[in-house]
Amino acid sequence: MFGLTGLAPIDGWALASIISKATGYGAALLAMGGPMFVLTFQKVPEDVLRLTRQIAIGAVIIGLAVLTLQFGVRAARISGMGFAGATDTMMLGLIWDSPLGTAALWRGVGLTLILAIVLKGAIGLVTSAMGAVLIATSYTFIGHSLGDPRWLLAGLLIVHLLAAAFWVAALAPLHRAVGGTDGAIILHRFGIIASLTVGLLVVVGTTFAWFMTGSVAALLGTAYGWTLLLKLLLVTGLMGIAALNKWRLVPALVAGETSAARSLRRSIRAEIFVVVIILIITATLTVVTTPPVNL
Repeated sequence: MFGLTGLAPIDGWALASIISKATGYGAALLAMGGPMFVLTFQKVPEDVLRLTRQIAIGAVIIGLAVLTLQFGVRAARISGMGFAGATDTMMLGLIWDSPLGTAALWRGVGLTLILAIVLKGAIGLVTSAMGAVLIATSYTFIGHSLGDPRWLLAGLLIVHLLAAAFWVAALAPLHRAVGGTDGAIILHRFGIIASLTVGLLVVVGTTFAWFMTGSVAALLGTAYGWTLLLKLLLVTGLMGIAALNKWRLVPALVAGETSAARSLRRSIRAEIFVVVIILIITATLTVVTTPPVNL
């Protein structure tokens, strides 16, 4: 059937896996992006930095909890035993000894190092930044990046995750900064940096998609391809919102237009909503679809 090639069965445990993965992705991005935002915007108002640190710490707690939950969900799916499989020590042991266990170990250590973000100064920033790199690297041990060329796909994924993390983690602090004394300056500077981030995301995402699909026919003839196209459509919309912020709303804020702050906050909330949908689509890509190159 058109568009359904490479689609795995979708049951309750598959949905649980999608939800847990999407939540884990979100937590990982917020945790990774926190140190990068603090490192880039060290001179912003203290309440903005405090919010960034609080979100990063909360993301670490959620990320570690989801990491544990994912072992049970994976065991249930592999064994076909439902809840009994989710708590079966033999199945859990097999998963721990697999690449999933290696990825979980790297991610767990990385998430723990992010907690150093509470320490002000170079030690806290360097340690938490190392944690961000470890989290990004953990995703190269599993998933669709295991194809060939392995080294290139792994590198692309790490760059993609770190760039996306910076953007995602910046949204709530920027929402807080709008209307503040230095809000316009902060948002303008973020717009300049985000322009480079967008370029990275486009180049890396397009290259990764090409290696995963291999051809336009494969892109349009598989469940993976259609899900990927939906994700790219949403990312395009996200970039459109970011462009509106940079070229219209931020200049309006600088000019002192009374409605600019309200419009910017509404726009940033829209970005957050789109990011949530993208995370769900991304989780779906890795749970119930198979790249054409692996079919």
